[in-house]
Amino acid sequence: MIQSKLFSRTSKNISKEEISLNARLLIKGGFVDKLAAGVYSLLPLGWRVVKKIENIIREEMEMLGGQELFLPTVHPKKNWEATGRWSSMGEDLYKIEAEKGANFVLGPTHEEVLVPLAKKFVSSYKDLPLYVYQFQNKFRREKRVKSGVLRTREFLMKDLYSFHADQKDLDDYYEKVKKSYGRIFQRCGIGEKTYLTYASGGTFSKYSHEFQTLTPAGEDLIYICEKCGTAVNKEILADQDNQCPQCGSKKLREEKAVEVGNIFKLGTKFSQPFGLFYSKENGEKQLAVMGCYGIGLQRLMGAIAEVENDERGLTWPTAVAPFQVHLLELDPRDPQNRKSARQIYGILQAKGIEVLWDDRAGKLAGEKFADCDLIGIPYRLVISKKTLQSGKYELKERKAANGKLVSLEELPEIILKGRG
Repeated sequence: MIQSKLFSRTSKNISKEEISLNARLLIKGGFVDKLAAGVYSLLPLGWRVVKKIENIIREEMEMLGGQELFLPTVHPKKNWEATGRWSSMGEDLYKIEAEKGANFVLGPTHEEVLVPLAKKFVSSYKDLPLYVYQFQNKFRREKRVKSGVLRTREFLMKDLYSFHADQKDLDDYYEKVKKSYGRIFQRCGIGEKTYLTYASGGTFSKYSHEFQTLTPAGEDLIYICEKCGTAVNKEILADQDNQCPQCGSKKLREEKAVEVGNIFKLGTKFSQPFGLFYSKENGEKQLAVMGCYGIGLQRLMGAIAEVENDERGLTWPTAVAPFQVHLLELDPRDPQNRKSARQIYGILQAKGIEVLWDDRAGKLAGEKFADCDLIGIPYRLVISKKTLQSGKYELKERKAANGKLVSLEELPEIILKGRG
């Protein structure tokens, strides 16, 4: 990507009303733009980050046997009335009136669409288990929108739904998803700060689980067991008499965190109202049991921004960074500099290395360095008269204090090794 052609720009000044760190960094870096309270546009840099996150999640969903589909955003009122959530979630729903008074919902979740759809294809025990997932925009009438992209009115979510013949099969699959989620957050670079957290399970199971990332910006309080590392939320802590549900220890420390994912055992909560039955081997009819598993992509991006930064800007983990290398051409009017920059840009791209080439004329070196630190790409590569005279190029990792001079031959190998 040529930076002079990049759609977005970095910004020094943003609204004082934008108090959350993730929003301030993402807006200043040119990753997102605020359209209204709780509504953000994803700019090219931000979209690249979200797509990296999406690809990591998709790989994990495929390994779980998930089949990807795409469901409608507009849901008929009758589906939500069937589950009772037209009333119970009334204030959280965006309800719209179409022609002739027909009412619809802008979907905040998709059980009301997917279960009737599954009923068309699931009739026998041979059709189960079934795992389907999607990446889809969700809409919720969020009243608290002061946390940047962590809490918004419109957001992209991965939701996986599983259908099973019995509780044991659901329990076994649930454990597989739990491990998969741990890998997702590890691959996104925040695994060490993200805790599996016990939460209320609702009607059909004792517990559900959240994945909570530690950050001072978090709106949740969790309690981490000093003995086994398991976390519980405040509601569960009270129910458990202030002890860990995993090992029984009472040595728990309080931390602020943000939820980046959740998993639930739904049981027959949704198969019952829609009559999702299957025939057992003996011909007996039985309700399918379900699980659901969600991750908000912008929320995950915001959580990464909250924990991966320093006083100069963002410090993206390699796997989700918009580019691997930020190529800074300090003297773009010099023909030799331009020739070398173009050569390196081509060599790195041919090796499959994503490069943002700062070719901007009229920008001082200090401005380019500041923008580079703000955007937070893992490697900074500098081309200048000084480096060209040495026959080498200055390569610096974003989190490192100092750079080092490397030859053109060893440059791709170093970057690819760092990418893992």
